[in-house]
Amino acid sequence: MKKRIITAIFVLLIFVPTLIFSGSPALPIIMAICSIFSVYELFACVGYQKSIALSLPFYLIAAGFPFLVRYCKDLAFLMKLTVALSILFVLYGFAVVIFTHGKYTVENMAMIEVGCFYALVGFNAMMVMRDYFPGGAYLLPIVFIAAWVTDVFALFCGLLFGRGGKHKLIPEISPKKTVEGSIGGIIFCMVAVVLYGFLIGKFVPQVAFATKPWIALLLGLFLSVVSQIGDLLMSLVKRHYGIKDFGKIFPGHGGMLDRFDSVIAVSAALFVFCTFFKFFEVG
Repeated sequence: MKKRIITAIFVLLIFVPTLIFSGSPALPIIMAICSIFSVYELFACVGYQKSIALSLPFYLIAAGFPFLVRYCKDLAFLMKLTVALSILFVLYGFAVVIFTHGKYTVENMAMIEVGCFYALVGFNAMMVMRDYFPGGAYLLPIVFIAAWVTDVFALFCGLLFGRGGKHKLIPEISPKKTVEGSIGGIIFCMVAVVLYGFLIGKFVPQVAFATKPWIALLLGLFLSVVSQIGDLLMSLVKRHYGIKDFGKIFPGHGGMLDRFDSVIAVSAALFVFCTFFKFFEVG
């Protein structure tokens, strides 16, 4: 537990300043690092981490796309490029499976393709929201607030109200998670999202809280559920491949995908919401 707390503090000391100064090169650098480690962990998960020919294109996209998002300034082009690269990488991956005559399996290649797309979309969606959506500098922290508030209070409420583990959430995937913890995480996430939006709208000049409180509550509910799904999804993948953690970069927490599984899911979900609805308005 001590190791987990120290690591969590270390992560906060890196990410909080990055969020505060998200307009600087620090944000794309951190997102690129997170993306690269995520790609490595996905390849290592299926045992393909030594295949440079297969993994190199994925590393190049992981390293370069956050900077492309920051400095391109053409969102329509970025969306087209994302679709085009997704198609090309699917074709490339399965072409490798075909022409290596059984060296790589269809199942593992599909896992890499889907996993890399999922992780890279999650990290780069934060870049897009920060640089292209109204109030992006204040929108970005919602990703971490929703994911980490859900995580912390799900643990706290699970310990406080779910003693004895009578009401397991999905024991075959994550034996320690309880229904009580899940509900607690959702409630506190809903409150945190509404409170954060209200405080930014009240105290930050030129930024207005555009979302109605009841919509913000529903958004908090949505993000908390997605956060827990993201956590459970990565747990399911680890169980399927028989590994405890994706990596060891964060002592006590595991790898990048272990620590940011919920963040990736919440980022993608918030991106979808903000594509159709405004959370903040800038005037």
